[in-house]
Amino acid sequence: MTDTSSNRLDRLSPRLDATPSPIMGRSSKTGSKFAVEVDVAGLSWPSKGTVQRRNESDEAKDERMRKIANAVQTIIECVGEDPEREGMQNTPLRYAKALMFFTKGYEQSLKDLLNGAVFEEDTDEMVIVKDIDIFSLCEHHLVPFHGKVSIGYIPRGRVLGLSKLARIAEMFSRRLQVQERLTKQIATAIQEVLQPEGVAVTIEASHMCMVMRGVEKPGSSTVTSCMLGIFRDSQRTRDEFLTLTRK
Repeated sequence: MTDTSSNRLDRLSPRLDATPSPIMGRSSKTGSKFAVEVDVAGLSWPSKGTVQRRNESDEAKDERMRKIANAVQTIIECVGEDPEREGMQNTPLRYAKALMFFTKGYEQSLKDLLNGAVFEEDTDEMVIVKDIDIFSLCEHHLVPFHGKVSIGYIPRGRVLGLSKLARIAEMFSRRLQVQERLTKQIATAIQEVLQPEGVAVTIEASHMCMVMRGVEKPGSSTVTSCMLGIFRDSQRTRDEFLTLTRK
């Protein structure tokens, strides 16, 4: 059976009851709009609670914040601190707000970020945006990892606003992640939106779970890559990308 874009996305995304929500592109020549189907729910590989978090009322948001703050207060007590002392009194709520910001990518989708930023252009030269800063939380220990992502693609009639490449990286990094999946999600999303000749993504990051605990190796970094299309098939194209993004 042919492995279509729809089939690949079905495997990557849980089934959700949501209305299809296409991203809209625009022709640079005629100004006419066209739909860019990415995933059936328009939610970009949602997690189990994504729809609930996106759609909940202000009262439900406040309740979610209270639940996180209460859990943090319990953690503070369990590590042996006094949650009532002056410096700690507002820490549970501060952390709850910070955690919701760190994971704001769950409330975003490609439609939110890209609508109107896909353009028809007659170009087939490599496009690269490199050294995009990313910050994420390791899903295994809930501690940060941070680094830089470089993204390249070779257009096939469609290009994406340059800042949107950084926004895609930001959206997926602002979730509980592992670096391997983050790399592939960024690449696959761009491939699905633009249908280019190929996409290349590399990430180099430092993980606090290796620096602050465990093997405790400051200065170590983890490098991951995802090569799709011509970047996977052609060593020459792949080498050009790696050379241009090398520091």
